[in-house]
Amino acid sequence: MKSAAQFWCCLAICALSPRAEGSEVSHYVYFGRDRGGITQNTFLGTKALEGAQLRYTWRELEREKDRYDFGDIERDLAFLQAKGKRLFIQIQDASFSPKAVLVPRYLVEEPQFNGGADKQYHIPNNDEDRATLQGWVARRWDPAVRERFHRLLDALGHQFDGRIEGINLPETAVDFGGTGKLFPAGFTHESYRDAILANMTALKRAFPRSVTLQYANFMPGGQAYLRSVFERAKELKVGVGGPDLLPFRPFQMRNSYPLIRDSAGLVPSGIAVQEGNYDDRNPATGQPATIPELIAFATGFLQVTYIFWGTQEPFYSEQVIPLLQGQR
Repeated sequence: MKSAAQFWCCLAICALSPRAEGSEVSHYVYFGRDRGGITQNTFLGTKALEGAQLRYTWRELEREKDRYDFGDIERDLAFLQAKGKRLFIQIQDASFSPKAVLVPRYLVEEPQFNGGADKQYHIPNNDEDRATLQGWVARRWDPAVRERFHRLLDALGHQFDGRIEGINLPETAVDFGGTGKLFPAGFTHESYRDAILANMTALKRAFPRSVTLQYANFMPGGQAYLRSVFERAKELKVGVGGPDLLPFRPFQMRNSYPLIRDSAGLVPSGIAVQEGNYDDRNPATGQPATIPELIAFATGFLQVTYIFWGTQEPFYSEQVIPLLQGQR
């Protein structure tokens, strides 16, 4: 773990390197489900932005069992290609809203899938007696559910492999507490780890040509389980990365950040600058990092190959776009 002073020392050193200026990193905008964002002139007119990362939920892609609807992806891809931009897609099976279940309806209704998804919790101060519903996540550890997810990946790969820039699976972090009291049926640290490894294998099989990424930030059970995800990713040649570019957070430095850095040059890697990242403050100075400093940390310390910029305002329009417009 590095101190705040060491972070800034690293940033200063990284800022001197060519990569810190973006020469070897691919910049994308993370529009999420706001697909209308790809028509914005600021995005289309910024040459340094190579494309868009868009999010599609499992439920909207498989509206009925074995009946896939990839029309939105096709339309988005066609528009971006016509404008000289590329598409990176994120398949979402987890939500951060108590009302949002993102798996297909048949998984919820048919008994062999055990509900299809399970609750995630907000647990204040690790007090599981005070846990409240935070969202839902697909039962990734359930073989019946996982088999259906792999079918989706196969169908997507058949239609889009080699046509899109890349595809990523969502973050590995889930929150069921640590005591077992809130664990869903069938969930163990081992079954969850095995599920993530199986999903990466299926992803690579379905997309041998497009870039594949697994967002791996935290794992139930701790660092040893997270490390196993990164080790398998290297074996499979699946890229790694995650949400949240937070250079001042010791917890990230103890978990995924060193593993992302260790993967540099071996597999692709990417980091997403998401809501709240731009104004995360350095505790030593009380000031947030500047956009050049975020790029320096991402490219110089983490050594990622992709940065996915969120559209939080005013940072996106007033800082990110002007900086990138001046690069190319």
